Amino acid sequence: MTTAHITPPPSPSVGASAAGEIFYPHKHLLGIEGLYPHELTGLLDLADTYVEQNRRTNKKKSLLKGLTMINLFFENSTRTRTSFELAAKRLGADVINMQADSSSVKKGETLLDTAITLNAMHPDILVVRHADSGAVKLLSEKVSGAVINAGDGQHEHPTQALLDALTIRRRKGRIDGLRVAICGDILHSRVARSNIHLLNTMGARVRLVAPPTLLPNSIDHLGCEVFHDMREGLKDCDIVMMLRLQLERMESSYLPSVREYFHFYGLDYDKLSVAKPDALIMHPGPMNRGVEIDSLVADDINRSAIQEQVEMGVAVRMACLDALTRATRNAEADQ
Repeated sequence: MTTAHITPPPSPSVGASAAGEIFYPHKHLLGIEGLYPHELTGLLDLADTYVEQNRRTNKKKSLLKGLTMINLFFENSTRTRTSFELAAKRLGADVINMQADSSSVKKGETLLDTAITLNAMHPDILVVRHADSGAVKLLSEKVSGAVINAGDGQHEHPTQALLDALTIRRRKGRIDGLRVAICGDILHSRVARSNIHLLNTMGARVRLVAPPTLLPNSIDHLGCEVFHDMREGLKDCDIVMMLRLQLERMESSYLPSVREYFHFYGLDYDKLSVAKPDALIMHPGPMNRGVEIDSLVADDINRSAIQEQVEMGVAVRMACLDALTRATRNAEADQ
């Protein structure tokens, strides 16, 4: 086991929100790194209210009526894109979905040309997924509306971390002090990076469990305990967060075989037995059953929160859309 420590950013004493209030002064949501605890708590508190709204018969509000959101996905995604679309429509926004394989990008248009073209249509929110780390930030510097990072390369996936945090907080009542194991393909995972930043900032103790070949070189700077033995890593954990093995991003041999990977790093009841008896099982999806997680564990309604994560995703994205458009809506109301 190796250990490194980082210190979460101090919260500013001026302008911090009271409990339950939203305090998000940023124009965009590009990542979790650098956000303060009260900003994250504000977004989670707001998302909690949308969970209750989504469980009613009438799920729609007109909060974003007149605003336009464009889903701009340069990578395939069903779960995240649909979740954002549903969130925006439940708040009354107009939604346009664009896939790169059916856009001008396919004809050679650059990312910046695409941004300039879209900006001329005056969208209020752009939700962007891109295969390159940093591409979403670059685009955000060229458009007028708010930009939400829906996953960029191996960098960050902030709304996934927020929905994971909301799931944990609703199940455990807190995040501070929990022992969380993030297991599997850390190297290629933007989900892992956003979760590490968020969980560290909110006071959790984060463990990373993976073979050495699936850990980034910068692992010592992430403020986590590192384990290469699954049983040692899961011992006494409150949360076991599994990651998808991203074989499509592996250009060389990272593993002897998928079968051997499951033997050493796949989550089954035998390995889970060393975690706390009420340890919660999580996975961002889509799952590779029998590769990183056994089906019996994944479908255990008493231990698995995987379906709840999907539900929390819509509520978290509604909260983000609400928070990021408040300045626009307030300016409109003042005219």
